Amino acid sequence: MGNIRCNQCGNLIRLNEGDHREDCLKVVKEWGYFSHKDCERHEFYLCEACYDRLIHDFMLPVHKCEVEEVL
Repeated sequence: MGNIRCNQCGNLIRLNEGDHREDCLKVVKEWGYFSHKDCERHEFYLCEACYDRLIHDFMLPVHKCEVEEVL
């Protein structure tokens, strides 16, 4: 996967640029029956800053835990 853009702010997310790599959130949702988006697949990316802004106002906080190895 090469460079992509954050769907929220439009900034470039550098995934494979040597020492200037960044990480991001990739969301893929396949909507099923009983939704207004039956059989649609939605996909978007958020940079870390936009992710932080999104979760800041959650009523229930994001569950966090340490992991031993990043895949």
